[in-house]
Amino acid sequence: MSQANAVVAAQYTHWKTLCTRQDLVSNSGVVALLEGVQVALFYLPNEPEGERLFAIDNRDPKSGANVIGRGLVGSLAGDLVVVAPLYKQHFRLEDGTCLEYPKQALSVWPVRFNGDAVEVAFP
Repeated sequence: MSQANAVVAAQYTHWKTLCTRQDLVSNSGVVALLEGVQVALFYLPNEPEGERLFAIDNRDPKSGANVIGRGLVGSLAGDLVVVAPLYKQHFRLEDGTCLEYPKQALSVWPVRFNGDAVEVAFP
């Protein structure tokens, strides 16, 4: 978890286990349900900063399809991004901002490992 996410995570008191570490796919996305919302979880175990875990909205705002979890993960201009499968826009994993269309930002949630459990915070 990044330092910024750690500060945000401290504000949350409700954490929900969505899956386990074994359910994740390295350098790819998996999708889980959080309070009726599809959340794409991205696990990047080999980043220079150490292992990274992100929780981002699975719904592509341009197409309306739940496909973000199927997107390719990469780095663009120093940002870790996921490429939306249908229209190829790039979303920052850290904050959900779309690089091409800033008004299309995705929701993000604080996420952490608690032992082998993957937990996501919600208000």
